[in-house]
Amino acid sequence: MSTNILTTQQIFSKLQEYLNTNAIQAFRDEFLEHHIYDQSQYYLDFTDEERLELYKFLSPQELSEIFENLDFDEVDISPYLKEISPEYLSTMFDEMSADNAADILTNLTKRERRAIFAQMAPEKVTEIRNLMHYDEETAGSLMTTEFVAVVANQTVKSAMTVIKATAEDAETIYYVYVLDQNKQLLGVISLRSLLISHDDTLISDIVNEHIIKVDVDEPQERVARYFRDYDLLALPVISHDNLMLGIVTVDDIIDVIDDEAQSDYSGLAGVNTDNVNQSPIESAAKRLPWLVALLFLGMGTASLIDHFDGLVSQASVLAIFISLITGTAGNAGTQSLAVSVRRISINDEENKSFFSLIMAEIATGLVTGAVTGLTIFTVVSIWKGNVMLGLAVGVAMFCAITVANLAGSLIPVGMSKLGFDPAVASGPFISTMSDITSVFIYFSIAEIFISFI
Repeated sequence: MSTNILTTQQIFSKLQEYLNTNAIQAFRDEFLEHHIYDQSQYYLDFTDEERLELYKFLSPQELSEIFENLDFDEVDISPYLKEISPEYLSTMFDEMSADNAADILTNLTKRERRAIFAQMAPEKVTEIRNLMHYDEETAGSLMTTEFVAVVANQTVKSAMTVIKATAEDAETIYYVYVLDQNKQLLGVISLRSLLISHDDTLISDIVNEHIIKVDVDEPQERVARYFRDYDLLALPVISHDNLMLGIVTVDDIIDVIDDEAQSDYSGLAGVNTDNVNQSPIESAAKRLPWLVALLFLGMGTASLIDHFDGLVSQASVLAIFISLITGTAGNAGTQSLAVSVRRISINDEENKSFFSLIMAEIATGLVTGAVTGLTIFTVVSIWKGNVMLGLAVGVAMFCAITVANLAGSLIPVGMSKLGFDPAVASGPFISTMSDITSVFIYFSIAEIFISFI
């Protein structure tokens, strides 16, 4: 491990030396030898002055590949774009795939975009502007318009000529899409099918008409589900009248899956995990609203305990088990929340049964509550030598866990039905709600058994 880190540091130092001494050819030979991911990491590590030299050493096409490999969720690319001349940027975006160019250009102001568009090829500008009009997190915002298409009345030989002419600019050539004269999608042919077919075979004779396709407004989560379920490398995107608009490729979906997982984790944790490099002040500012809201919500627990103060005075032993019951119920509620959010995310909304999902979590709560309650009943009865105290704690544990499981499943399901992201029903929120309900349940049951305790 240390050897690899040392080697990377040595390479980076060498690249810096080449930049600072204006050794253009030596820099290019060394820099372009590395994988594009490594190039992008070196690019980010260079100082402002070194990057200004780098723009003299690399062509716009070479830099476009670096920008296409940057993670926009982790890197604010606006400062990098603003240090590059509009002339250089316009050439770079001309060389870039339209979908990636559209994603990057959203980081600039309208005035800055206009300056760049003015120097780009008009047809490329039209492509990029069309992509920028689609709503975020939809198939339209993910797709690229650079795909290979042939018409149904062509022969395999003529189709191969088209593919050879357009393959260089296409995002992928593994799937060849078949269109009619009006550019409506008829089907798809794999490159393998074309290679093994006779030159004089008509495309219409070998086209696969049973094609998976998505509407341009389809949510990105559902697009990702198609890739997962059908093991696709690319997915055609169509308009409402079946016109072929573009394709979504698997590399874009990997980013979506990562973003969705990060979003769910952020929701479950009640904190934004998108940027782990924030300053302490920025992190605190984003976490405080949740914490303050939960603080006031947690006051409900304190008020309940205060309300049952007289009960605790009669049997102070009850205070021992408050944190035990609230903590266990909170854990059960968070587990149920995580399972419910996952079940919702992997099922199509029209196919999943909310009732069966809730009933499954209630059943789970009954089983786990019964086992946990029986366990704590036995432990408390032996530990304190008081069977009735053990029974009170055990029944309270059973009820608290069952209710926590119900809340952990009901809240995200309800939010999903209302059209909200179920992941925002965060773990801290469920835990705090479980505290309130479990304290109320515990003392309500303890009141019934108080004369025996």
